[in-house]
Amino acid sequence: MPVTVLLVDDEPLVRAGLRAVLEAQPDIEVVGEAADGAAVIPLVRQLRPDVVAMDVRMPLMDGIEATRAVLRTVDDPPKILVVTTFENDEYVYEALRAGADGFLLKRARPAEIVHAVRLVAEGESLLFPASVRQLAAEYGDSAGNPAARAAMERAALTEREAEVLRLMTRGLSNAEIATRLIVGGETVKSHVSAVLTKLGARDRTQAVIAAYESGFVAPG
Repeated sequence: MPVTVLLVDDEPLVRAGLRAVLEAQPDIEVVGEAADGAAVIPLVRQLRPDVVAMDVRMPLMDGIEATRAVLRTVDDPPKILVVTTFENDEYVYEALRAGADGFLLKRARPAEIVHAVRLVAEGESLLFPASVRQLAAEYGDSAGNPAARAAMERAALTEREAEVLRLMTRGLSNAEIATRLIVGGETVKSHVSAVLTKLGARDRTQAVIAAYESGFVAPG
């Protein structure tokens, strides 16, 4: 089955460009478009896309609020890929904190756009880990957010789970973590699942944000 994508951007040319790039791939299908975040929820419910590629800055409802709204109100929500003009942008970090699964630059090459959509849809690796680390260093709380610290303490990760989370923050996929720890892939999946459950994170991106926000790992 193809990866289905909903495009949300107030610039028609951006939507047209993304559609052209994505629909050139046999395994990706663009199922709809919207010009503002306010239209996202009804379209997500109607079209059930796997991924929403969403501009972070829009006039009525920006990508941050739209992300929060989708995750709060939609059962089995799609992956959310924030599309932005600027990489080092506080809006992008806030979108990730709100629950977005990754971000993509509007100036990205076609191959990077396709890779980002596929990676976010699969959910087994972190998109642009170095950039996420840089955003956390600039816009996160270097001392650790008290609520995030408390949540990390309550999670009571085992030594192996903590090791897996540290490798997740570096962007390693499940297969790469398995190689590093010399364990089977199913074992890594089990550890990742346990980390997500204990942290109350819906995916590895949110687990990584929690790791930075809590001071569990330093973003520098």
